[in-house]
Amino acid sequence: MVGEIKLKRKARLVFILVLAATILVALGLFKLRFDYDFEKFFPADDEESVFFKQHRAKFESDNDFLLIAIEHKQGIFNLPFLNKVDQLTKELNEKVPHVLLVASITNQKETLILPGGIKVENPYIHFNSKLLKQDSTRIYNSKELINSLVSKDGKSLCIFIRHKDYIVKKESDVMLAKMNSIIDKYNFEGVHIAGRTVGQKLYVEKMIYEMIFFLCLSAVLIVIFLIIAFRSFWGIFIPLFVILLSTVWVIGLMGWFDEPINILLVTLPCIMFVVGMSDVIHLVSKYLDALREDHSKLDAIKITLKEVGFSTFVTAVTTSLGFFTLYFVNVQPIQVFGIVAGIGVFIAFVITMLLLPVLLYLFPSPLFIAEKRNENVWSVYLRKWFIFVLRKRKIILATYIVICAVSFIGLSFMKTNNFLMDDLRADEPLKQDFNYLDKHYGGIRPFEVAVTLKDSTMNLWDLEVLAEMEKVEHYLETVYGAEVKNSLVGTLKVVNRSAHGGNPAEYKLPTTQRELKKYRRAIRGINQGKYLRILLDENERVSRINGNFPDIGNHAIAKKNEEFKRFTDGLALKGKLEFKVTGTAHLFDKNMRYLSVNLVEGLSFEIVLVALIMGFLYKSIRMMVISMIPNLIPLLVISGIMGFCGVDLKISTAIIFTIALGIAIDDTIHILGKFKFEGLKGKSKNYALKTAYLTTGKAMILTSLVLCSGFFMLVFSSFNGTFYMGLLLCITLFVALITELTLLPVLIFMFYNPKRKG
Repeated sequence: MVGEIKLKRKARLVFILVLAATILVALGLFKLRFDYDFEKFFPADDEESVFFKQHRAKFESDNDFLLIAIEHKQGIFNLPFLNKVDQLTKELNEKVPHVLLVASITNQKETLILPGGIKVENPYIHFNSKLLKQDSTRIYNSKELINSLVSKDGKSLCIFIRHKDYIVKKESDVMLAKMNSIIDKYNFEGVHIAGRTVGQKLYVEKMIYEMIFFLCLSAVLIVIFLIIAFRSFWGIFIPLFVILLSTVWVIGLMGWFDEPINILLVTLPCIMFVVGMSDVIHLVSKYLDALREDHSKLDAIKITLKEVGFSTFVTAVTTSLGFFTLYFVNVQPIQVFGIVAGIGVFIAFVITMLLLPVLLYLFPSPLFIAEKRNENVWSVYLRKWFIFVLRKRKIILATYIVICAVSFIGLSFMKTNNFLMDDLRADEPLKQDFNYLDKHYGGIRPFEVAVTLKDSTMNLWDLEVLAEMEKVEHYLETVYGAEVKNSLVGTLKVVNRSAHGGNPAEYKLPTTQRELKKYRRAIRGINQGKYLRILLDENERVSRINGNFPDIGNHAIAKKNEEFKRFTDGLALKGKLEFKVTGTAHLFDKNMRYLSVNLVEGLSFEIVLVALIMGFLYKSIRMMVISMIPNLIPLLVISGIMGFCGVDLKISTAIIFTIALGIAIDDTIHILGKFKFEGLKGKSKNYALKTAYLTTGKAMILTSLVLCSGFFMLVFSSFNGTFYMGLLLCITLFVALITELTLLPVLIFMFYNPKRKG
């Protein structure tokens, strides 16, 4: 009695200490911040990333702008409409903070050089009804304005806003709020806004909402399953309390260590709930079984820790490995996600093993444990299924061989692809705005080519060099499909046209070095030389071709880049003048091309490690192979499904393979752990297998249903990536459960012969 009192005091002390530590950790929740930095998805420590950062330092960011397309379906050359646009342009320029430049056809002018050297600034819009037709003709004869400030169909125009580089979210929120309040006053027929800051605002707001949403939804789901499984307040409160504390620890520590929530970590609460629930169900189920066998609470806890504790530790190791191997993916947000989730699984294990036994000991035993009817139902059906599986073992083996063959065919159709706005649903207003601008303004995808002069005897202003650059620009516009917005060649063509009184036929490069020298001085004088710095570096050895491109997916763009390289390799000045595709979108594409290699490396490493763990536990190569087969088949099946259904391999879908393997193997570990434990008691292989199947079967089914349901919740996400992650993980884990219940016992029965003692 005295010993029991002391034990309860120690248990209460542990509970109080854990609770106090949790409150301290929970304060980190107030420090938590959210992050959507597009550039963190660039390949880490990559030579092209380094090149782009050096290139951008010479010029300016290629992604810090906003485009505002304004519709007028009767045609934009309508005086009241143009007056409204002009007033809007002025307000945006004067009243919106962090804005550096606002350009529209209503405030832009063409400089004309008349005979005698007289300079005249001729507005594109004169705000005179009699001149509108003439203005429209001149605008459509100005190639640089079409698909830039005016749509080809003439039913919308675009306001270009250049804002401060690398603007932080707090500043961009203020800027966008003021901008939207001004636009709303004008009641235009249709307004479409696109740009990095708009995407940043939407993503961060949705990440905050979805994190809270998934946290609440996970809690509701867990309660429902606990009611079904344990049918008591006791069975609901204890597991839920343990899981909630584990989740608070993981997210709170992120706040303390100033690790922001990125778009992938939004799913962390859901992952913590379902993964933590898996361990809790196995432990609580074994504890209740021990109580039904008339053991005391303390003895039941000891039996639970002895029979299930080690298996739970191994599952924590393998699940963590599944997340940790994401470090092989050369993308910082994925690496952070893998590390945080992997550490989170271990934290959940430690808190579960520390707190769950304490709560089980302090709380009174549940009243329903004497009822054996429910347990008998599980035993009856599992026994029937076990007998059926062993009787049909040859058919089951043949079926899985066919499934694998079909899956290999589907796998051959799978490809790597990604779109900039791929993560947003089709009905999302921001995606619709991006699609509109993509269609009517030559694309919203930034496009950048670095032009580097390698020959020290030549100059970028040489006619020979400019002619070569013009060939490249012509290829980019006619074959590649890009819309060139800023370039030295384009600027010289505009200046040449201006020097000839605005004659559209003179939109071409000058033909003499004398003319070129004169135009060079004129360009250097624009905006006190600041304009030239957009086109050339300080030494005038590096230039840029900047513009936009439709978002056709990186698979198609990769082919275009290969063709572009072949074209530039065939130029006369090859080796003297280098053209290199770069920019934010290009680096994101390259990251996707790395993904397949990274995925294979990470997954291979995980498979080897998990196989070695299983081999070490059983001291048997045959059992190592047997344990891995039922867990590799689900990965093959989901690959086949993705291939047949046209689901591309991208960041969100690629990481499911390593996550799924780490989680799916948990059930294998539990059933094999029980199988080994029964074998150590001296039971025959068949009897030990049957006992393991019947005793762990219920927990396996319940935990798999919890996992599948938990990940299925992610289909309610606004992000397509999260949607596919949830759906594919759900399917994979369900297939894994089926293989554990059918193929695993067949493989053990047919191919494993344990050594008998003595």
